[in-house]
Amino acid sequence: MTEADFLAQRFEQSRPHLAAVAYRMLGSTAEADDAVQETWLRLSRSDPAAIDNLTGWLTTVVGRICLDMLRARTTRREAPLDQTPEPADDLGPEQDAVLADTVGAALLVVLDTLTPNERLAFVLHDLFGVAFAEIAAMIDATPEAARQYASRARRRLRGSDASGRPDPPRQRRVVEAFLAASRGGDFDALLRLLAPDVVVTGDAAAVAIGADAELRGRRHVAEAYSGRALAARLVLLDGLAGAAWSLRGEVKVAFVFTTDGDLVTGIHLVADPRRLEEINVERAV
Repeated sequence: MTEADFLAQRFEQSRPHLAAVAYRMLGSTAEADDAVQETWLRLSRSDPAAIDNLTGWLTTVVGRICLDMLRARTTRREAPLDQTPEPADDLGPEQDAVLADTVGAALLVVLDTLTPNERLAFVLHDLFGVAFAEIAAMIDATPEAARQYASRARRRLRGSDASGRPDPPRQRRVVEAFLAASRGGDFDALLRLLAPDVVVTGDAAAVAIGADAELRGRRHVAEAYSGRALAARLVLLDGLAGAAWSLRGEVKVAFVFTTDGDLVTGIHLVADPRRLEEINVERAV
């Protein structure tokens, strides 16, 4: 077996791991395949003798590629990190593992509400155990900044009770209240339901049919959604409350909500048919 054959064999052994990283970073199987293929091309042009830990090297490379792809697809700027330390997460390692394990199709969509740095830090550290020092090198930041990006991502993704476990009944009440206030044009009620830093985003397909690419801040979101959502119906998206707009019985747009306690922290509009196929949509009863 030649050195090239051996390298190709080692890469194929790592392919499932790389595909998992890329899919959770990008939320698209096609883009994930492209990222994995680009990783192989970079490996084939590298000197194997200079690579001490092949799995670690490949994870770093695919992470960098995915980060570049995320930055290319969005015009969102990274929100500046506070100069003061972020408040400590109230969940321990076991509860953080629960959060990581709940990243199904709907939460993969919710990951789109994060900035590229937040998504990279959360996915690589919380889901794949990459050290913050390695993540920091990828985003040209300090390890503490990388830790803060992951912490911020956890708080945005977490729609849970104090135990750290998902609280579907509470989350559903918040979504139902939001839809009622939106339909009724109750601006004040919307303000009370929205987190100060709430963000609403739409995928490219949603933007193409008139959705905003991004709205930030409770007042902007309340203004945009007051008197709206008339045709949206409450549904379950991968078991959590959300909303959907359908045409002739086919879901055309899914509204994926993230909540924190009794506040909506994010809404992501999904209209890409391929992404919709990956979300389990059920009627809410």
